[in-house]
Amino acid sequence: MSDKPTLFPPQHQDQQPGLESEMTPQPEYIRPNYKGADKLLDKVALITGGDSGIGRAVAVHFAREGADVAIVYMPSEQEDADKVRELVEGAGRRCLLLAGDLRQPEFCQQVVERTVQEFGRLNIVVNNAAEQHFHKSLEELPDEELESVFQVNILAQFRLTRAAMKHLNEGDSIINTSSVNAFRGNESLLDYSATKGAITAFTRSLALQLGSKGIRVNSVAPGPIWTPFIPSTASALQTATFGRDTTMGRAGQPSEVAPAYVFLASEDGSYFTGQTLHPNGGSVVNA
Repeated sequence: MSDKPTLFPPQHQDQQPGLESEMTPQPEYIRPNYKGADKLLDKVALITGGDSGIGRAVAVHFAREGADVAIVYMPSEQEDADKVRELVEGAGRRCLLLAGDLRQPEFCQQVVERTVQEFGRLNIVVNNAAEQHFHKSLEELPDEELESVFQVNILAQFRLTRAAMKHLNEGDSIINTSSVNAFRGNESLLDYSATKGAITAFTRSLALQLGSKGIRVNSVAPGPIWTPFIPSTASALQTATFGRDTTMGRAGQPSEVAPAYVFLASEDGSYFTGQTLHPNGGSVVNA
């Protein structure tokens, strides 16, 4: 038995990406005292993986700041997606639900076009959807998982962003979700960490390409955050001690990460491009 203190009740979900509705405790997607200031008034945002975790928090924060939101999610996550729509509409904004598989190139094209058809424009792209699997060694990593992780985590970002380009204009923003693992590595998440490193390079390179057009490209690299990712990929014991090894001694909540996306999407971040923000509980990274 580990001597690490229990931070969350031991729990495990058999299906990835997992459901927020089945987590104990429920993640905090927005702080009760958060007050929007119309920082994204009448903007339109497309968020992949927007049904739960960080994606849900970003959707709700964007709505509080005045944006209409389209979220992309797997069909198995319909319950969570319905909750996000309820929360966004409760903030007085519109929410478009787009269920499907981002591993399919045609779906990446379709979600962009359906968003523009519904709202008439697109201003913010948040590439957030991801997949991960723990393995003790490289030899244990099967090709089908390797290919799936790269399809979801990085190839979908290329494809969806490429489809969005003709709709983005000066002042618009692209925000990609990277990870602390891109900067410090993770011995049990070789493929996941590699894709997150690729996202960092994609972000920096695309920022150079789009700088002259006034379109900003940035990323957020969270540390351990309490999302459905955790009980759906980690063991019950790992879940119980999740986040203990951070400087702050705990995992973060999605509510502590989403404001970074608001900053990067709004005029507050107007001089940021090609950059990465690091809400990670105190891990020092040299990038």
